[in-house]
Amino acid sequence: MDQSHLILAIFEFAVLLFSLSLHEAAHAWTANRLGDPTARMLGRITLNPIKHIDLFGTIILPAIMLLVNPGFLFGWAKPTPVTPHNFKNVTRDDILTTLAGPVSNVLAAVGAALALLIVSHTSANGAAIVHYVAATGNLSILMASGSLLIPLVGLFYLAIILNLVLAAFNLLPLPPLDGSHVFRHLLPYKALRVYDSLGIVGLFLIFIWGGPLIGFLIHPALMALRGILLSF
Repeated sequence: MDQSHLILAIFEFAVLLFSLSLHEAAHAWTANRLGDPTARMLGRITLNPIKHIDLFGTIILPAIMLLVNPGFLFGWAKPTPVTPHNFKNVTRDDILTTLAGPVSNVLAAVGAALALLIVSHTSANGAAIVHYVAATGNLSILMASGSLLIPLVGLFYLAIILNLVLAAFNLLPLPPLDGSHVFRHLLPYKALRVYDSLGIVGLFLIFIWGGPLIGFLIHPALMALRGILLSF
């Protein structure tokens, strides 16, 4: 891996760790607010990535992806433990707890876009850097020198992409992803038993079709945010 790819990989992995930690902390915080203290008692309401790391999903798989193709990355963290029986309204509160993770990633993407808008208004140089990245999506600018705004813009733009990817990925209605926890509440009992048994099949479908499907799902949101950045 050359120096430019190494720098991009470091930036991507740092953003991924934060985004995964935010996702799991949002699950834990919401569950606690709705009456289930299980995750809170295990110290999961935190942005400390050490509390959320899954050896394969957070370390091994992202490392392989970064070595093979820096520029596209996703992964997962250790699932947040939830005890649904502690909820007052099991179905509603389980759905809210489940959606909290993807929603936190969407909010992080919007927050990163707002941060880029602020950077673009700091100076003409800031506006030029933000507009270049938004127009081209070219993160090779991270290897440029001459302004501290360059790595900052790169980090925020990566945060937009990775958080949208994580939100879309987790909302896929395939076991064991977050989307499946919502979808299963809509199924009759007999269909639910079959659906819950699809864990390995779900993972297979994710690896076969996940990338193109996620790209299709996040494209409208990404284009909308890029359009906003180019308009100001």
